[in-house]
Amino acid sequence: MGRGKFKAKPTGQRHFSTPEEMLAGTSSRPRTFKRQEAAYKEEEESEEESGQESGEESEHETEQKRKGTQGVIEVNNPNLVKPKNLKARDLDAGKTTELSRREREELEKQRAHERYMRLQEQGKTEQARKDLERLALIRQQREEAAKKREEEKAAREQKKVEARK
Repeated sequence: MGRGKFKAKPTGQRHFSTPEEMLAGTSSRPRTFKRQEAAYKEEEESEEESGQESGEESEHETEQKRKGTQGVIEVNNPNLVKPKNLKARDLDAGKTTELSRREREELEKQRAHERYMRLQEQGKTEQARKDLERLALIRQQREEAAKKREEEKAAREQKKVEARK
């Protein structure tokens, strides 16, 4: 009967190779892995030698260094689009790309909004006129209220002066 809450897996326990076993070659790793590892080391050595010959290649290789298992597994993905390197002399300066319908509509929308905002600032739109009229009315009401307060204040001062006499 097993101990504890968890059952043992039928596959057994994991076995890790010790450094001594690896050096002696008695590791329980599959032989194909050893071959792949040897081939990988040979590739690294050949890359280092070729990298010493020209510094430009080593810069290019570091850019394409793959992450994770991508370097170990070679995959030919037909859907992978490789970036095309275009040179400046190959580019056509006069060539203009046609915009898609959505892009064109979005540009028109932005331009229309900018035009509307410019007219709004100048006070030429209907909404701007209404806002300016409203502001003028509010200013007038505030001025009238300020005058009324001043008159009331003056009247209070007058009453105080008369009460003291």
